Amino acid sequence: MSPKTRATIEDLYKVEGKAELVDGEIVEMPPSGDDPGYASGEIFANLRDYVRHTQRGRAYGDGVGFHVHLPHREAFSPDAAYHTGQRTGMRFLEGSPVFAVEVRSANDYGPTAERAMKAKRDDYFACGALVVWDVDLLSEDVVKVYRASDPENPTIFRRGDLAEAEPAVPGWRMAVNDLFG
Repeated sequence: MSPKTRATIEDLYKVEGKAELVDGEIVEMPPSGDDPGYASGEIFANLRDYVRHTQRGRAYGDGVGFHVHLPHREAFSPDAAYHTGQRTGMRFLEGSPVFAVEVRSANDYGPTAERAMKAKRDDYFACGALVVWDVDLLSEDVVKVYRASDPENPTIFRRGDLAEAEPAVPGWRMAVNDLFG
């Protein structure tokens, strides 16, 4: 039996669809359903409006790659993001976004999924993210805002609230109700 070849960032460029590079393996992600897709699109659109108004940073929707340099992870592909780093043209962005959004899909529930989501948040913070949203459309606690400064104690936002991503996106707010179409 020959040892398995470790996948590279160049291999990831060849994958059709959304994927990340973790532990030397390409981890493909299934398309999201109606509600998660709508929510991530609303977050992107709201961030894009913020960028147009402030002329700071850049908003990204689902499927954009961020090349990072951890021993066990080389790429992220959040559901929405805000990045303040250099533009990279046709290549993946370098480094983590300062604000990353992960919208839960049907398979993102249960103890195994919770451990995986926490590990991913930890990876975001290790790469320089300031804020990560965990969006759970099935919970009363719709948006959990995790901050690098206090990653174990999220701020909770529910329907009727205005969620934020301080200090990553200064002054930006979004109505939680807008996540539901």
